[in-house]
Amino acid sequence: MTPSMMTCVMHFGEMGSRWGFNRTVGQIYALLILSEEALCADDIGATLSFSRSNVSMGLKELQSWRLVNLVHKPGDRKEYFTTPNDMWDIVKTIIEERRKREVDPTLTLLRSTLVEPPQNEEEAYAQKRMQQMLGIIEQATSWADDIQSMDSDTLARLFKLGVGVGKVLQIGEKLTGGGK
Repeated sequence: MTPSMMTCVMHFGEMGSRWGFNRTVGQIYALLILSEEALCADDIGATLSFSRSNVSMGLKELQSWRLVNLVHKPGDRKEYFTTPNDMWDIVKTIIEERRKREVDPTLTLLRSTLVEPPQNEEEAYAQKRMQQMLGIIEQATSWADDIQSMDSDTLARLFKLGVGVGKVLQIGEKLTGGGK
């Protein structure tokens, strides 16, 4: 592994906990993303100096997130792993999996809580705020659903447009004095 690859792998490990993974899983995933060839657990363990059990648990975690592809090589009984070639497919999978794990349970809780009529003014205020949260989260998930159906080229153009819109808004704020 080159020094720049090692830097990236180590960084993914550090960031893993912020992204919902542990350090080992983050490093394994970075290695798989950066590797041109599919890797078996032994190769991953040797490259990262991880035990076979740590690699196995990390790969199971990545499989549960649907972030790795299992590959078999003719004449070889080992399982090899790789990542999707298209980075947008990875992003879309992460969005979908995080939604299932984090957003959907929150939507369920808010919806079930808002079924009951408020018992007093304090609860009425709280429900009003919960309704606002629900509305925003539902809008965001609707947007995420739209993203899931887009092809990679469309997504790339959309994100470039978003950067352009941000610059336009900054200019508008400067012109109107809103950026002070």
